[in-house]
Amino acid sequence: MGIEKENGATILHRATEYQPPRSWRTWLIGRPLPTADAPHQTIGKAVGLAVFASDALSSTAYATQEILIILAAAGTMAFGYVFPISVAIVVLLAIVAISYEQTIHAYPGGGGAYIVARDNLGELPAQTAGAALLTDYILTVAVSVSSGVAQLTSAFPELFAYRVPIAVVLVLFVMLINLRGVKESGAIFAIPTYFFMGMMFLTVGVGLFRHVTGTLGTVVGPPPLEVAAAQAITPFLILHAFSSGTAALTGVEAISNGIPAFKEPRSRNAGITLIWMAAILGSLFLGISLLAGPIGAVPSEAETVISQLARTVYGDQGLLYLGVIAATTVILIMAANTSFADFPRLSALLAGDGFLPRQLAYRGSRLVYSRGIMALALIACVLIVAFGASVTALIPLYAIGVFLSFTLSQAGMARRWWKIGHLSPGQQVQERGSVLRREARWQLKMVINGLGSACTLVVMLVFAGTKFVDGAWIVLLLMPILVAIFSYIHHHYQRLARQLSLDDYGAPPRLARHRVILPIGGVHRGTLAALQYARSLSDDVTAVHVALDAAEAERIQRKWETWGEGVRLVVLDSPYRLMLEPLLEYIEEVAAHRQPNETMTIVVPQFVPGRWWNSLLHTQTATWLRLALLFKPGIVVTDVSYQVD
Repeated sequence: MGIEKENGATILHRATEYQPPRSWRTWLIGRPLPTADAPHQTIGKAVGLAVFASDALSSTAYATQEILIILAAAGTMAFGYVFPISVAIVVLLAIVAISYEQTIHAYPGGGGAYIVARDNLGELPAQTAGAALLTDYILTVAVSVSSGVAQLTSAFPELFAYRVPIAVVLVLFVMLINLRGVKESGAIFAIPTYFFMGMMFLTVGVGLFRHVTGTLGTVVGPPPLEVAAAQAITPFLILHAFSSGTAALTGVEAISNGIPAFKEPRSRNAGITLIWMAAILGSLFLGISLLAGPIGAVPSEAETVISQLARTVYGDQGLLYLGVIAATTVILIMAANTSFADFPRLSALLAGDGFLPRQLAYRGSRLVYSRGIMALALIACVLIVAFGASVTALIPLYAIGVFLSFTLSQAGMARRWWKIGHLSPGQQVQERGSVLRREARWQLKMVINGLGSACTLVVMLVFAGTKFVDGAWIVLLLMPILVAIFSYIHHHYQRLARQLSLDDYGAPPRLARHRVILPIGGVHRGTLAALQYARSLSDDVTAVHVALDAAEAERIQRKWETWGEGVRLVVLDSPYRLMLEPLLEYIEEVAAHRQPNETMTIVVPQFVPGRWWNSLLHTQTATWLRLALLFKPGIVVTDVSYQVD
């Protein structure tokens, strides 16, 4: 249907009937989905818990062990501090969860810390939050998969030497599943997530019952306690252990970032899922920490605390033990799924605001941000290889980013409530991520978010101080570098927009002259096809031949006199047998003497074999010439293909 505008232009709209054909990609990731299917790809609370909470829930598999590793420096007597430290961490979890529940309802469009900081704190804090979250998501994949492999090697020690390739393969597997779409990946990962929760609640429940009845016992044949030199129990040691245990809070923000993936009412469903996650996480974490002391669990790379707990609770390494190991291994691998769900969404938001390459903002064939998914997998694999899939080596890098994002998010929310408190009754203010309107009890909400920000800031400072020499300095250095990269990309897009803007542009300049240069390597049918096209553009056409051989140049001149239709031919002698350099020098010389409003077009003839592999038999001079001229300003490059069998 055509619509004619006042200026005489006609705009046509037509629907394409083209459908992508079936291919190997269809078999691998599924058939392409139309944009109209996007509302049907949303998920409910049950699947949402599996997709967005697996990261947080999986941290129960290693958080207690990380506390024990630090306390082990003071000997087994210090292990009695595990449970009090865990209680303090769960209190912090409750504060953060309540704060993020408010964020979910305030920003139903998702985006989490980045959107909140952008709307309330400014561009630099928003970039910092984005860098912190992206870093955390990458480390989540590396840590969770490495921890899952550690569970596997605890049950099967002969696999320990192959932990790195196993971890890389598992990351690629999770990437592949996520490329199939949020709804499908959620359905696939829901069963393992609920299986893990069932096995862990069963193990903790049986363990607590046996502890109360006095039948629990201790770990049989525990791994040796590896302590370089005994230290005193100091406040620094306790803070160090506390900071390691706060890894249990990673992933709490994931639901607030992924609100658009939930079914309507999105905020309500996301908020309920967040409360479920916090309750399950707190219960399991406290239960495991409580039982670690009575059974005499010992932190070790050779056997995890979960493995020691399971074989002590069940008395052997039978079916239930293997079920716990299998469930823990799978949930730790599934924890990477949370990052694969949130990293691409956050990357798309940053790309949409011009802080990352625009390509990351485009959805793939399955309505997910495919480029972000693949980028996350690649970077995580590099980290796993670099750190040997060691959880202990990766943990010091972990959690700083997430606590920085916690701090900025809650500070932004406190600022938001302050702005709301200064609105008149009935007044509304539209911001980029939400609508501000007067709300009751805004003072209480501001206090809650302010308290959350203060607590997470203290934890972040403790973490940075206690883990600095262990590797935290890498993340503290990396985040400013990421922010600088964001700023560079943003300035590039802004500069490009200014240069392309039509504001104050006026009328397009008329072309005073159109000069065409036609490079030729010989005189044949492809050359004549390119010549016809060049003459259709302009009467000012110059053919150029680079002469590497005098006899061949003479033959080309004679043929051009017959077939060149009177077009002038410039022969460039090349004594050093260079092809591109003399031609580029000639083009630059001509371009330097262009008149104002003169256009210069290089028409490159190229013959294309019918079979792609036959292209390997030719020099591809046209391709190299096109690439060399691509970045020459003010020059139009076009090629005329001549198909041959």
